[in-house]
Amino acid sequence: MPRFFKSLFGQVVLAVILGVVVGLVWPDTAVALKPLGDGFIKLIKMLIPLIVFCVVVHGIAGTGDLKRVGRVGVKSLIYFEVVTTVALVLGLVLAFVFQPGVGMNVDPKALDPKAMGAYVENAGKLTGGGFTEFLLKLIPNTAVSAFANGDVLQVLLFSIVFGCALAMLGERGARVTVLIEDLSHVLFKTMGIIIKLAPLGVLGAIAFTVGKYGIGSLKQLGMLVVLFYAAVVIFVVVVLGTIMRVSGFSLFKLLRYLREELAVVFATTSSDSVLPQIMAKLKHMGIRDSTVGLVIPTGYSFNLDAFSIYITLAAVFIAQATNTPISMADLLTILAISLVTSKGAHGVPGSAIVVLAATLQAIPAIPAIGLVLVLSVDWFMGIARALGNLIGNCVATVAIAAWEGDIDRSRAHAVLDGQDVEPIEPAPDMAAPQVAPQSAA
Repeated sequence: MPRFFKSLFGQVVLAVILGVVVGLVWPDTAVALKPLGDGFIKLIKMLIPLIVFCVVVHGIAGTGDLKRVGRVGVKSLIYFEVVTTVALVLGLVLAFVFQPGVGMNVDPKALDPKAMGAYVENAGKLTGGGFTEFLLKLIPNTAVSAFANGDVLQVLLFSIVFGCALAMLGERGARVTVLIEDLSHVLFKTMGIIIKLAPLGVLGAIAFTVGKYGIGSLKQLGMLVVLFYAAVVIFVVVVLGTIMRVSGFSLFKLLRYLREELAVVFATTSSDSVLPQIMAKLKHMGIRDSTVGLVIPTGYSFNLDAFSIYITLAAVFIAQATNTPISMADLLTILAISLVTSKGAHGVPGSAIVVLAATLQAIPAIPAIGLVLVLSVDWFMGIARALGNLIGNCVATVAIAAWEGDIDRSRAHAVLDGQDVEPIEPAPDMAAPQVAPQSAA
């Protein structure tokens, strides 16, 4: 047991337990601990743009094969759209089969519209201008502003162009490529230092939540929460599990390999908090740098599997709770709009509610004010959203790497089996279990 708590995973588990205790016994103190969680996530986010830049540029320049990079990009987008559509349909089917909102008989006129003010405003910004405006938003005003704003898609766009230019220069760009590779080592070492603070961040996030909302918060709208968690589990085990088997790997071994990152995401409800570590671990599995560098950052905005389940499930729930009949045309509209609005979700404040509001704006039949019903349990559903999205992106990277032949299968199996494998490059301390046999904890 002492050895367990020396590991980062053990320390995170202990932090979760302490956070619940503090939240129950000293709720006022627990609420005051919120800056610990917020600060930890901000420390992680400050490095994400630079790490994405270094990984993508070095991956493309090191490959030198721009046709391969293009193939990976196209295959990634095809995969994302197909799997996201499956997730959207799953949410609709489960909502109609189990009908979580039926019987609530909520009068939309009795709901307080003030709670939705900021979300509706952001929803207007998200959908304003249509698809053309969305594409224009991918282009930063300057290369520096992309990094300053922390917009992963804008950084990714600049990184791809920069990496392609570097690859086209050949030997003349070799010194810059080496410099970027060295910089990535420094950034990963810096991330290793920050990751040691993960238990404090988890303690602050959990304590705040329990202290503010109470341990019994899940009782309100419990059916919706339980159904959403069940939907995410079904999607991960059945859909993603099948994709992993077709790719030649075990989903459960991958989950065990990533258990520390999943524990941090569970506590912080933010998949951003582990993006650099996830990229390092997937590269350690033997997946080509350029594939990891393209699929993971792109997936954070284009492959939101659990998020997609949430959109359709919540939309139908609101219709049922407010006794609003919806036609097949409305359902098809929800699917079509969700495929677009979900792509702009990453980085938007209150993204889940904002995207849901943006989706409902296109369907006048469903009262958008019904979003107030979901607000009280949105944080709890956010746990499953973050976990499902992260697992989905990791599976996508493995699947596309297998599809493209960009993975060392023998190394990947050895790593997933917990065998001692030499690291490819320095990685964050959180990734330590990748070079030593994993315990069953």
